[in-house]
Amino acid sequence: MKNFAAAGGLALALAVGMTTVADAQERVRWRVHSAYAQAMPIAGPTAWNIAEDVETLTDGNFDIRVFEPGAIVAGTQYYDAVSEGAVDAAYGSPGFNVGKNSAYAFFAAVPFGPGAGEMLAWLRHGGGLELAQEFYARDNIHMLPCGILPPESGGWFRKEIKTLEDLRGIKMRFLGLGAKVMEEFGVSTQLLAPGEVYQALELGTLDGAEQSVPSIDRGLGFYQIAKFNYFPGWHQQSTVQELLINKDSWDKLSDSQKRTVELTCESALVQQFADGEAGQYEIMQQNEADGVATMEWPQDMLDAFRTAWEKVLDAETGANADSARVWESLAAFRENYKVWGERAYLK
Repeated sequence: MKNFAAAGGLALALAVGMTTVADAQERVRWRVHSAYAQAMPIAGPTAWNIAEDVETLTDGNFDIRVFEPGAIVAGTQYYDAVSEGAVDAAYGSPGFNVGKNSAYAFFAAVPFGPGAGEMLAWLRHGGGLELAQEFYARDNIHMLPCGILPPESGGWFRKEIKTLEDLRGIKMRFLGLGAKVMEEFGVSTQLLAPGEVYQALELGTLDGAEQSVPSIDRGLGFYQIAKFNYFPGWHQQSTVQELLINKDSWDKLSDSQKRTVELTCESALVQQFADGEAGQYEIMQQNEADGVATMEWPQDMLDAFRTAWEKVLDAETGANADSARVWESLAAFRENYKVWGERAYLK
Protein backbone atom coordinates (compact mmCIF):
# COMPACT_ATOMS: atom_id res chain seq x y z
CA MET A 1 0.00 0.00 0.00
CA LYS A 2 2.86 2.33 0.83
CA ASN A 3 4.40 1.67 -2.58
CA PHE A 4 1.04 2.18 -4.26
CA ALA A 5 0.45 5.39 -2.31
CA ALA A 6 3.92 6.59 -3.13
CA ALA A 7 3.38 5.83 -6.81
CA GLY A 8 0.01 7.55 -6.71
CA GLY A 9 1.53 10.54 -5.00
CA LEU A 10 4.25 10.71 -7.62
CA ALA A 11 1.70 10.52 -10.44
CA LEU A 12 -0.36 13.24 -8.82
CA ALA A 13 2.70 15.40 -8.35
CA LEU A 14 3.65 14.92 -12.01
CA ALA A 15 0.11 15.75 -13.10
CA VAL A 16 0.07 18.85 -10.95
CA GLY A 17 3.47 19.79 -12.29
CA MET A 18 2.36 19.43 -15.89
CA THR A 19 -0.78 21.43 -15.20
CA THR A 20 1.30 24.15 -13.59
CA VAL A 21 3.58 24.30 -16.65
CA ALA A 22 0.59 24.43 -18.98
CA ASP A 23 -1.11 27.10 -16.92
CA ALA A 24 2.09 29.10 -16.74
CA GLN A 25 2.24 29.35 -20.52
CA GLU A 26 0.08 32.27 -21.55
CA ARG A 27 -2.61 31.41 -24.05
CA VAL A 28 -1.98 32.96 -27.46
CA ARG A 29 -4.77 34.56 -29.46
CA TRP A 30 -4.14 35.73 -33.00
CA ARG A 31 -6.22 37.53 -35.59
CA VAL A 32 -5.30 36.43 -39.10
CA HIS A 33 -6.46 37.90 -42.40
CA SER A 34 -6.87 35.66 -45.46
CA ALA A 35 -6.56 37.07 -48.97
CA TYR A 36 -8.69 34.14 -50.13
CA ALA A 37 -12.30 33.40 -49.29
CA GLN A 38 -12.64 30.12 -47.41
CA ALA A 39 -14.98 28.80 -50.11
CA MET A 40 -12.36 29.19 -52.86
CA PRO A 41 -10.97 25.77 -53.89
CA ILE A 42 -7.50 24.59 -52.75
CA ALA A 43 -5.94 27.82 -51.43
CA GLY A 44 -9.16 29.10 -49.83
CA PRO A 45 -9.40 26.77 -46.82
CA THR A 46 -5.67 26.84 -46.04
CA ALA A 47 -5.65 29.63 -43.45
CA TRP A 48 -8.56 27.99 -41.61
CA ASN A 49 -6.83 24.58 -41.77
CA ILE A 50 -3.71 26.12 -40.27
CA ALA A 51 -5.73 27.65 -37.46
CA GLU A 52 -7.40 24.33 -36.69
CA ASP A 53 -4.12 22.40 -36.77
CA VAL A 54 -2.35 24.89 -34.52
CA GLU A 55 -5.16 24.79 -31.99
CA THR A 56 -5.19 20.97 -32.02
CA LEU A 57 -1.43 20.61 -31.67
CA THR A 58 -1.33 23.06 -28.76
CA ASP A 59 -4.35 21.56 -26.97
CA GLY A 60 -6.25 24.78 -27.44
CA ASN A 61 -3.48 26.96 -26.05
CA PHE A 62 -2.99 28.81 -29.36
CA ASP A 63 -6.22 30.23 -30.73
CA ILE A 64 -6.22 31.67 -34.25
CA ARG A 65 -9.27 33.47 -35.62
CA VAL A 66 -9.21 33.81 -39.39
CA PHE A 67 -11.05 36.63 -41.15
CA GLU A 68 -12.42 36.61 -44.69
CA PRO A 69 -11.17 39.16 -47.25
CA GLY A 70 -12.59 42.57 -46.47
CA ALA A 71 -13.54 41.80 -42.88
CA ILE A 72 -10.55 43.75 -41.56
CA VAL A 73 -8.62 44.80 -44.66
CA ALA A 74 -9.10 44.42 -48.40
CA GLY A 75 -8.21 41.05 -49.88
CA THR A 76 -4.66 41.60 -51.11
CA GLN A 77 -3.88 44.78 -49.12
CA TYR A 78 -2.65 43.13 -45.94
CA TYR A 79 1.03 44.08 -45.86
CA ASP A 80 0.71 47.26 -43.79
CA ALA A 81 -1.82 45.67 -41.46
CA VAL A 82 0.69 42.94 -40.61
CA SER A 83 3.63 45.33 -40.39
CA GLU A 84 1.80 47.65 -38.00
CA GLY A 85 0.20 44.89 -35.93
CA ALA A 86 -3.42 45.59 -36.89
CA VAL A 87 -3.53 41.83 -37.47
CA ASP A 88 -1.08 39.27 -36.13
CA ALA A 89 -0.68 37.55 -39.49
CA ALA A 90 -2.06 37.30 -43.00
CA TYR A 91 -2.28 34.53 -45.57
CA GLY A 92 -1.72 35.27 -49.25
CA SER A 93 1.08 35.31 -51.83
CA PRO A 94 4.27 37.38 -52.15
CA GLY A 95 3.04 38.56 -55.53
CA PHE A 96 0.43 40.69 -53.78
CA ASN A 97 3.17 42.80 -52.17
CA VAL A 98 5.01 44.13 -55.21
CA GLY A 99 3.79 47.65 -54.47
CA LYS A 100 6.04 47.55 -51.39
CA ASN A 101 9.02 45.94 -53.07
CA SER A 102 8.98 44.59 -56.62
CA ALA A 103 11.53 41.94 -55.57
CA TYR A 104 8.75 40.11 -53.70
CA ALA A 105 7.43 38.92 -57.06
CA PHE A 106 10.37 36.52 -57.40
CA PHE A 107 9.33 34.69 -54.23
CA ALA A 108 5.87 34.00 -55.69
CA ALA A 109 6.49 32.90 -59.28
CA VAL A 110 8.96 33.51 -62.07
CA PRO A 111 8.08 33.44 -65.80
CA PHE A 112 9.55 30.35 -67.47
CA GLY A 113 10.79 29.63 -63.99
CA PRO A 114 10.98 26.70 -61.64
CA GLY A 115 8.26 24.20 -61.00
CA ALA A 116 7.20 23.46 -57.45
CA GLY A 117 10.02 21.04 -56.60
CA GLU A 118 12.79 23.29 -57.85
CA MET A 119 11.19 26.37 -56.31
CA LEU A 120 11.00 24.75 -52.88
CA ALA A 121 14.56 23.48 -53.23
CA TRP A 122 15.80 27.02 -53.89
CA LEU A 123 13.80 28.48 -51.01
CA ARG A 124 14.92 25.84 -48.53
CA HIS A 125 18.46 25.10 -49.69
CA GLY A 126 19.50 27.81 -52.15
CA GLY A 127 19.18 30.93 -50.02
CA GLY A 128 15.76 32.06 -51.25
CA LEU A 129 14.01 31.97 -47.90
CA GLU A 130 16.84 33.81 -46.15
CA LEU A 131 16.53 36.65 -48.66
CA ALA A 132 12.75 36.78 -48.35
CA GLN A 133 12.90 36.92 -44.57
CA GLU A 134 15.60 39.59 -44.68
CA PHE A 135 13.50 41.85 -46.90
CA TYR A 136 10.26 41.36 -44.95
CA ALA A 137 12.04 41.92 -41.62
CA ARG A 138 12.75 45.51 -42.67
CA ASP A 139 9.03 46.15 -42.15
CA ASN A 140 8.66 44.17 -38.93
CA ILE A 141 7.35 41.05 -40.69
CA HIS A 142 8.35 37.39 -40.47
CA MET A 143 7.60 35.39 -43.62
CA LEU A 144 6.96 31.66 -43.94
CA PRO A 145 6.29 29.80 -47.21
CA CYS A 146 2.92 28.24 -46.47
CA GLY A 147 1.59 26.57 -49.59
CA ILE A 148 2.50 26.02 -53.22
CA LEU A 149 0.36 25.56 -56.30
CA PRO A 150 1.19 23.67 -59.51
CA PRO A 151 1.26 25.39 -62.92
CA GLU A 152 -1.53 27.83 -63.65
CA SER A 153 -3.40 28.11 -66.87
CA GLY A 154 -2.08 30.77 -69.21
CA GLY A 155 -5.18 32.91 -68.93
CA TRP A 156 -8.89 33.16 -69.71
CA PHE A 157 -10.05 35.34 -72.61
CA ARG A 158 -13.41 36.47 -73.88
CA LYS A 159 -12.17 36.13 -77.47
CA GLU A 160 -9.68 33.84 -79.17
CA ILE A 161 -6.08 35.06 -79.20
CA LYS A 162 -4.48 34.03 -82.50
CA THR A 163 -1.57 36.44 -82.73
CA LEU A 164 0.43 38.79 -80.58
CA GLU A 165 -1.46 41.66 -82.18
CA ASP A 166 -4.67 40.29 -80.69
CA LEU A 167 -3.28 41.09 -77.24
CA ARG A 168 -2.82 44.77 -77.96
CA GLY A 169 -5.26 46.96 -76.10
CA ILE A 170 -6.97 44.26 -74.05
CA LYS A 171 -7.42 44.60 -70.28
CA MET A 172 -6.35 41.70 -68.05
CA ARG A 173 -6.03 40.75 -64.42
CA PHE A 174 -2.42 39.59 -64.11
CA LEU A 175 -0.02 38.97 -61.23
CA GLY A 176 3.60 39.83 -60.69
CA LEU A 177 6.39 39.57 -63.20
CA GLY A 178 4.17 37.99 -65.83
CA ALA A 179 2.09 41.17 -65.88
CA LYS A 180 5.14 43.16 -66.93
CA VAL A 181 5.74 40.73 -69.78
CA MET A 182 2.16 41.11 -71.03
CA GLU A 183 2.51 44.88 -70.90
CA GLU A 184 5.28 44.56 -73.48
CA PHE A 185 2.57 43.48 -75.93
CA GLY A 186 0.19 46.32 -75.20
CA VAL A 187 -1.90 44.59 -72.55
CA SER A 188 -3.28 46.80 -69.80
CA THR A 189 -2.85 44.80 -66.59
CA GLN A 190 -4.22 45.25 -63.11
CA LEU A 191 -4.01 43.17 -59.96
CA LEU A 192 -7.43 42.41 -58.53
CA ALA A 193 -8.23 40.22 -55.55
CA PRO A 194 -9.63 36.81 -56.59
CA GLY A 195 -13.16 37.65 -55.51
CA GLU A 196 -13.24 40.79 -57.68
CA VAL A 197 -12.31 39.24 -61.03
CA TYR A 198 -15.61 37.65 -62.04
CA GLN A 199 -17.56 40.88 -61.77
CA ALA A 200 -14.92 42.73 -63.78
CA LEU A 201 -15.16 40.10 -66.53
CA GLU A 202 -18.95 40.20 -66.41
CA LEU A 203 -19.06 44.00 -66.68
CA GLY A 204 -16.48 44.02 -69.46
CA THR A 205 -13.96 46.07 -67.53
CA LEU A 206 -11.65 43.09 -68.08
CA ASP A 207 -11.22 41.22 -71.37
CA GLY A 208 -9.28 38.40 -69.77
CA ALA A 209 -7.69 37.18 -66.58
CA GLU A 210 -5.12 34.86 -65.17
CA GLN A 211 -5.73 33.78 -61.62
CA SER A 212 -4.66 30.25 -60.80
CA VAL A 213 -5.13 26.56 -61.60
CA PRO A 214 -8.35 25.50 -63.40
CA SER A 215 -10.16 24.31 -60.27
CA ILE A 216 -9.68 27.63 -58.52
CA ASP A 217 -10.62 29.53 -61.67
CA ARG A 218 -13.76 27.46 -62.12
CA GLY A 219 -14.74 28.07 -58.52
CA LEU A 220 -14.49 31.78 -59.30
CA GLY A 221 -16.80 31.33 -62.29
CA PHE A 222 -14.49 32.37 -65.13
CA TYR A 223 -15.75 29.56 -67.40
CA GLN A 224 -19.16 31.20 -67.55
CA ILE A 225 -17.85 34.32 -69.31
CA ALA A 226 -14.36 33.78 -70.77
CA LYS A 227 -14.63 30.80 -73.10
CA PHE A 228 -10.98 30.53 -74.21
CA ASN A 229 -8.60 29.04 -71.63
CA TYR A 230 -4.93 28.97 -72.68
CA PHE A 231 -2.07 26.67 -71.67
CA PRO A 232 0.70 26.39 -70.59
CA GLY A 233 0.97 28.91 -67.78
CA TRP A 234 4.41 30.12 -68.85
CA HIS A 235 4.17 32.96 -66.30
CA GLN A 236 3.62 30.78 -63.22
CA GLN A 237 4.89 27.22 -63.32
CA SER A 238 4.46 27.21 -59.56
CA THR A 239 3.11 29.77 -57.12
CA VAL A 240 4.24 30.11 -53.52
CA GLN A 241 1.75 31.09 -50.81
CA GLU A 242 2.91 32.95 -47.72
CA LEU A 243 2.07 33.42 -44.10
CA LEU A 244 3.19 36.90 -43.08
CA ILE A 245 3.48 37.36 -39.32
CA ASN A 246 3.91 40.56 -37.37
CA LYS A 247 7.41 40.21 -35.94
CA ASP A 248 6.40 41.34 -32.48
CA SER A 249 3.69 38.67 -32.41
CA TRP A 250 6.18 36.08 -33.69
CA ASP A 251 8.87 36.97 -31.16
CA LYS A 252 6.41 36.54 -28.27
CA LEU A 253 5.87 32.88 -29.14
CA SER A 254 7.74 30.10 -27.38
CA ASP A 255 10.05 27.88 -29.44
CA SER A 256 7.47 25.10 -29.43
CA GLN A 257 4.74 27.48 -30.61
CA LYS A 258 6.95 28.78 -33.41
CA ARG A 259 7.73 25.24 -34.48
CA THR A 260 4.04 24.38 -34.46
CA VAL A 261 3.31 27.22 -36.88
CA GLU A 262 6.23 26.19 -39.08
CA LEU A 263 5.07 22.58 -39.21
CA THR A 264 1.51 23.51 -40.09
CA CYS A 265 2.91 25.54 -42.99
CA GLU A 266 4.92 22.51 -44.08
CA SER A 267 1.68 20.54 -44.07
CA ALA A 268 -0.02 23.23 -46.13
CA LEU A 269 2.75 23.04 -48.74
CA VAL A 270 2.20 19.32 -49.23
CA GLN A 271 -1.58 19.47 -49.17
CA GLN A 272 -1.91 22.35 -51.63
CA PHE A 273 0.47 20.82 -54.14
CA ALA A 274 -1.18 17.39 -54.00
CA ASP A 275 -4.68 18.85 -54.17
CA GLY A 276 -3.64 21.07 -57.06
CA GLU A 277 -2.14 18.25 -59.11
CA ALA A 278 -5.02 15.87 -58.44
CA GLY A 279 -7.87 18.26 -59.04
CA GLN A 280 -7.35 19.69 -62.53
CA TYR A 281 -8.16 17.13 -65.22
CA GLU A 282 -11.78 16.66 -64.15
CA ILE A 283 -12.26 20.41 -63.99
CA MET A 284 -10.83 20.87 -67.47
CA GLN A 285 -13.25 18.23 -68.73
CA GLN A 286 -16.14 20.01 -67.02
CA ASN A 287 -15.06 23.31 -68.55
CA GLU A 288 -15.04 21.80 -72.01
CA ALA A 289 -18.51 20.34 -71.41
CA ASP A 290 -19.62 23.88 -70.57
CA GLY A 291 -18.31 25.26 -73.85
CA VAL A 292 -14.80 26.30 -72.88
CA ALA A 293 -12.15 25.84 -75.57
CA THR A 294 -8.90 24.53 -74.11
CA MET A 295 -6.22 26.29 -76.15
CA GLU A 296 -2.44 25.98 -76.42
CA TRP A 297 -0.17 28.95 -76.94
CA PRO A 298 1.57 28.68 -80.34
CA GLN A 299 5.31 28.18 -80.08
CA ASP A 300 6.05 31.50 -81.76
CA MET A 301 4.04 33.31 -79.09
CA LEU A 302 5.77 31.42 -76.28
CA ASP A 303 9.12 32.36 -77.84
CA ALA A 304 8.01 36.01 -77.94
CA PHE A 305 6.91 35.87 -74.29
CA ARG A 306 10.30 34.45 -73.32
CA THR A 307 12.17 37.17 -75.22
CA ALA A 308 10.02 39.83 -73.57
CA TRP A 309 10.65 38.23 -70.18
CA GLU A 310 14.40 38.60 -70.66
CA LYS A 311 13.88 42.29 -71.40
CA VAL A 312 11.67 42.72 -68.33
CA LEU A 313 14.19 40.85 -66.19
CA ASP A 314 17.04 43.12 -67.27
CA ALA A 315 14.96 46.20 -66.47
CA GLU A 316 13.79 44.88 -63.11
CA THR A 317 17.19 43.77 -61.85
CA GLY A 318 18.72 47.01 -63.10
CA ALA A 319 16.17 49.14 -61.25
CA ASN A 320 15.96 47.26 -57.94
CA ALA A 321 19.03 46.05 -56.07
CA ASP A 322 16.91 43.59 -54.08
CA SER A 323 15.60 42.04 -57.30
CA ALA A 324 19.18 41.77 -58.57
CA ARG A 325 20.20 39.89 -55.42
CA VAL A 326 17.25 37.52 -55.65
CA TRP A 327 17.81 36.80 -59.32
CA GLU A 328 21.53 36.22 -58.78
CA SER A 329 20.66 33.63 -56.13
CA LEU A 330 17.90 31.95 -58.14
CA ALA A 331 19.82 31.93 -61.43
CA ALA A 332 22.90 30.37 -59.79
CA PHE A 333 20.75 27.70 -58.16
CA ARG A 334 18.93 26.93 -61.40
CA GLU A 335 22.19 26.59 -63.32
CA ASN A 336 23.43 24.02 -60.83
CA TYR A 337 20.03 22.34 -60.66
CA LYS A 338 20.24 21.59 -64.42
CA VAL A 339 22.88 18.96 -63.68
CA TRP A 340 20.13 17.03 -61.92
CA GLY A 341 16.95 18.32 -63.49
CA GLU A 342 17.90 17.84 -67.15
CA ARG A 343 18.98 14.26 -66.52
CA ALA A 344 16.59 13.02 -63.88
CA TYR A 345 13.22 13.84 -65.45
CA LEU A 346 11.71 12.51 -68.66
CA LYS A 347 11.18 15.23 -71.26
